Amino acid sequence: MSDLPFTLDQLRILKAIAQEGSFKRAADSLYVSQPAVSLQVQNLERQLDVPLFDRGGRRAQLTEAGHLLLNYGEKILSLCQETCRAIEDLQNLQGGTLIVGASQTTGTYLLPRMIGLFRQKYPDVAVQLHVHSTRRTAWSVVNGQVDLAIIGGEIPAELAESLEIIPYSEDELALILPVFHPFSKLETIQKEDLYKLQFIALDSQSTIRKVIDQVLARHDIDTRRLKVEMELNSIEAIKNAVQSGLGAAFVSTSAIAKELQMDVLHCAPIEGVVVKRTLWLIFNPNRYRSKAAEAFSREILPQFAAPGWNIDVLKSSQNHRSLAINTTLELGTSHSDES
Repeated sequence: MSDLPFTLDQLRILKAIAQEGSFKRAADSLYVSQPAVSLQVQNLERQLDVPLFDRGGRRAQLTEAGHLLLNYGEKILSLCQETCRAIEDLQNLQGGTLIVGASQTTGTYLLPRMIGLFRQKYPDVAVQLHVHSTRRTAWSVVNGQVDLAIIGGEIPAELAESLEIIPYSEDELALILPVFHPFSKLETIQKEDLYKLQFIALDSQSTIRKVIDQVLARHDIDTRRLKVEMELNSIEAIKNAVQSGLGAAFVSTSAIAKELQMDVLHCAPIEGVVVKRTLWLIFNPNRYRSKAAEAFSREILPQFAAPGWNIDVLKSSQNHRSLAINTTLELGTSHSDES
């Protein structure tokens, strides 16, 4: 085939249909008409000479060829976006985009503060914050859809090889009680007191819940004896439930600063027990790092990192990346001269 049998617009349409599950919703998301989407798919199938969708069901289902094209198409579109961002960087932070990822807690309470400081210094840079699960965030960083991310969960083994994973800071998880609870009058509570409380917690499969159970177990606390009366799916819901007197909970200290200042929640230290988890900075060392991402890493990240955190590892990774690019260019030039 001398000419490519597809266009970037057709790849965008294919991706939108796969994400939305129907031609109509894909058309709405792209702000085009449904007939235009259908026509582009028909042209694409004719050019490739393979069916891309199984039209037997109510939902648009990709065929094997459709999945294959989508897989490569997402990589092509990602590289196109990366190219555009590299060109934007020529304006030296007088524009461009910074895309930051985060897991739920860091995305809700930590990253907005960091982005706020960055926007004060670089108001012309558009900033996007993508908050998802650790797994989905890690995938986005691997695929180049996110510049860097701060996450608190465990990164899937199949993704770890493609990422630079750096310990960033520690997140302390505090025991909170209603201000009118009898234990709120004590300076500290004992480990045995935990068995007398009714707990409100995140789902048992959540990362934070697992970390809490592991740390408590290391301090000889039998988590099976803890009375979990209610499971909720958000930190805000848990804080409101505790404030209303429905029980106690472990939450990140970053999530309760305002409530402690307003004296609507009580933070109860446990004698001899500190519950902490590590927050990780992740990025893809083999992807182009924009000047906006470099500025964020250099000027904002150190302000919120653990004491002694060293940014040199980021610089080292960037130097390796630049060396690899330069080497490739030199090899390409030599090859061209020889031919």
